[in-house]
Order: sequence, then structure tokens, then C-alpha cells
Amino acid sequence: MDNLLSRITINSNVCHGKPTIRDMRYPVEMILDLLSSGMTFQEIINDFPAIEPDDIKACLTYASKLTKVKSIHKVVA
Repeated sequence: MDNLLSRITINSNVCHGKPTIRDMRYPVEMILDLLSSGMTFQEIINDFPAIEPDDIKACLTYASKLTKVKSIHKVVA
């Protein structure tokens, strides 16, 4: 699992510091949106040939880790 997570990078010079795949301009949120819209791994890879199956698995693993927080607090602006 940690090996998969090493594919997710956060670099302030890439996509405004959003989590991306291997420092490329493919944000994790975009891959998650594509999956939630019903695209398969293969369809995503066909559309974005630089992405590998393990990159997509890494996005899912990253999202799963984010949901495992002990509490969430509402922030009032």
C-alpha cells in the first residue's frame, strides 16, 4: 500500500499543490471524478496513456486514507 501511495505527489509547482499522479498534471480528484462517472481503468488509460493501472489504484488508496480521520470539524469563514 505504501508503494502505491508513493505515486501520489504534492508539489506546490504542479496543479497549485493539489495531490497529483507522479508529479504529472493529473490531479487525484480528476481520476476519482472519472471513476465515479463510470469510466473503467482501461478507458482512463486509453484517454491518458501516461497513466498506469497502479496510478489509478494509488488514487483510490489515497482517497481511502483521507476518509479514515477521527473527526471532521466545520470551519466557519
